Parts: sequence; structure tokens; C-alpha cells
Amino acid sequence: MLNKPKFWDRKHENFYSLIFLPLTILLILINWLSQFIDKNKFKIKTICVGNIYIGGTGKTPLTIEIFKILKALKLKSVIIKKYYKNQKDEQKLLSKIGPIISRNSRIVSLTLAEKQGYKVAVIDDGLQDKKIDYNLKIVCFDKEVFLGNGKLLPAGPLRENLNSLKNYDVVFFNGVNNLKKEDREKIKNINKNIEIFETHQKLLNINEIKKNKNYLIFSGIGNPSNFKSLLLKNKIKVKKTLVYPDHYNYSLNDLKFIENLAKKLKLKIITTEKDYLRIHNFNKKNIEFIKMKLEIKSKKYLIQLIKKI
Repeated sequence: MLNKPKFWDRKHENFYSLIFLPLTILLILINWLSQFIDKNKFKIKTICVGNIYIGGTGKTPLTIEIFKILKALKLKSVIIKKYYKNQKDEQKLLSKIGPIISRNSRIVSLTLAEKQGYKVAVIDDGLQDKKIDYNLKIVCFDKEVFLGNGKLLPAGPLRENLNSLKNYDVVFFNGVNNLKKEDREKIKNINKNIEIFETHQKLLNINEIKKNKNYLIFSGIGNPSNFKSLLLKNKIKVKKTLVYPDHYNYSLNDLKFIENLAKKLKLKIITTEKDYLRIHNFNKKNIEFIKMKLEIKSKKYLIQLIKKI
């Protein structure tokens, strides 16, 4: 997988977005045709956590928190994650939280979940799977990038345009800063009934990380700038940053390069938990990772919404 093009997040018009603009017609056609697809309905209640901005919006952390809420409500629940060979890190992370069904088809996974007696399924990614009639449809955004340049793939980072929010129930904004008033108004102008929540990541193992040391950080996630911002906010001294493509499968040579560079610069090494799970056949003793928890503002109100499905 390649790194996300930088022009996707540039607010002003640029050469590359204009070049790719004609190709967005195909996605517009696909999205329009999708409204005519027959939807599969299930007895099991479904909560889909997805996005319209491709990657790095906090879907998986929110899926985890919603599953914890369902568990606290004593509802027999399962996580559904479509199987992708390059996303085993997320599957491992989710399996540490609770039962997970991961097949090539979400419909097959939901059918299995019903047979196994689960009452609620939380689907990590799947809003664009229009063959399923979800009970609660959640869209995640990153506060910093929001819509990027506002254009559809491949001219921009959007799977669907913003008007698609009229078909969804809840929006989550993830990030370290407060939500901009104009972004809130932009969403409410499209769907006045949509619920808006804000979240931010909290470091759980901050006391294990030495604040008096200098760090090399590396990550292969959807939005690596959030990882760096979180460390800096917690006064972690970041001196060198290495960015890899989302869900990157680290080779032995990659890891040796990281380790040797850190030694040369006299830096400690730190990464994300998702990246740490992707490191195989390599001595991890010199690599630290951060554990994060998603903090949800107005969490009690979210619980009320979940109870209504």
C-alpha cells in the first residue's frame, strides 16, 4: 500500500487534484447506483462504524469502545471485521477485546453471528457495503483533516461526498483539538437530525515512557500526524519521525534500519500498538509502544442511543 498523497489534504486547488478530477465520475456513478441495491436485513442488531474519508479517522478505537459499552450493558455482542490480508494488525487488536468474526463477506460474518446467538454486532468499517441494512450508522472524521481537499477518490480522499451524511445517524470527530464551529454547522446543514460526538485519544502507559529521553518514532497508520501530536502533547521528546504506508508489513531490513538509525542518533524507539503487532521475527526489547484509550465526550448520551437500536 502506498502513502496517502499529500495533495489530498491541501485545501486549495492544485494540479494533481484537477488532473484526477475526471476519474471521480466513476465513483459518483457507483455511489448513485448503490442506492438501488437490495439490502439484507438481519435479526441481529448492527452498529456500523465507518468513514467517508479513507483511512486514519479512528474507526477501530471507536469500535472497541462501543463493544465495551455493549459488554457493560450485558448484551451478547461480537465484532465483525471484513478479512483483508494486510489488516491482520487490526484483527489482532480487536480479538484482544472480544469475540471477532472475520470473513471475506460481511453478510457471511453476520449470518454466522446470528447462528452463534449474538444479539448485537459492531462492524469495523463497512458503510460503503450498501447490501446491508444497518441499525445504527456511524461516520468517523479526524478533526484536523476533516474532508481534506473535499474531492472524491482519486482526486481527493473521499469515498462519498459530504451530502451522503443525510443517510447516516451519527458523526464522530476524533482529535486533540476542539471541533470547529464551521465544521459542526456544515454537517448540521446537511442533516439536522444527525448526532455529533467528539473524542480524543488518552495515553494509558505514559508513566512507562521516559520523558527525559529523546525518541525516534515510526508508524504505518492512516494518520501518523495524530500519533506524533499525542506524544508531543504528553511532553514526549520526538527527535526523528519515520512514516510508512497504512498497515505496512515491516521487513527485517526495515526494522534493522530503524534500530541502526536510532543507535546512530542515540534515540529510544517508540511506535503504536497496531504497528507493534505487525513486527515479527525481530527482537522487540528495544521498541516501546503506546497504549491508547478513546475518550468520548457525552458518553452517557451515546449509551442512550445504543440502547434504542
